[in-house]
Amino acid sequence: MATNHTQTAGGEFPEDPEELLPEESVLSLDEYLAMHAAVGHRTRYEILYRLVHGGDMSPKELEGVIGIDDSTLHYHLNKLVDVGLVEKRQQTERGQDGLYTYYRATVFGEVTLTKGVDELIRGEEDFETMYNSSADRR
Repeated sequence: MATNHTQTAGGEFPEDPEELLPEESVLSLDEYLAMHAAVGHRTRYEILYRLVHGGDMSPKELEGVIGIDDSTLHYHLNKLVDVGLVEKRQQTERGQDGLYTYYRATVFGEVTLTKGVDELIRGEEDFETMYNSSADRR
């Protein structure tokens, strides 16, 4: 199935995919690939989905909506934090001893989710139409 590919400014596809990155890219190709790999796990996808579409959440809130235990949640949160899709924030609440911890999606997390997996899911009907039309040509 033919697809549209991103081309360089000269209209050619680079031999090395790393050349697709902007000259002053903030991240390497490996870092982008690590982000996509991390969100490829269902639990991490669901955590990121909740944070992007539901806003900042504490670990207890995430445990409740996802229905997983504390150690499993923290394992997956740490993976998302390590690749830069989620950030851990701490603050002191007025009148409270200690810190309040919450997590939120980063810009990379929002884009990876909404322009990646969510877009792929929303585009399923278009893909089916494209697939069926290319199969009809055979």
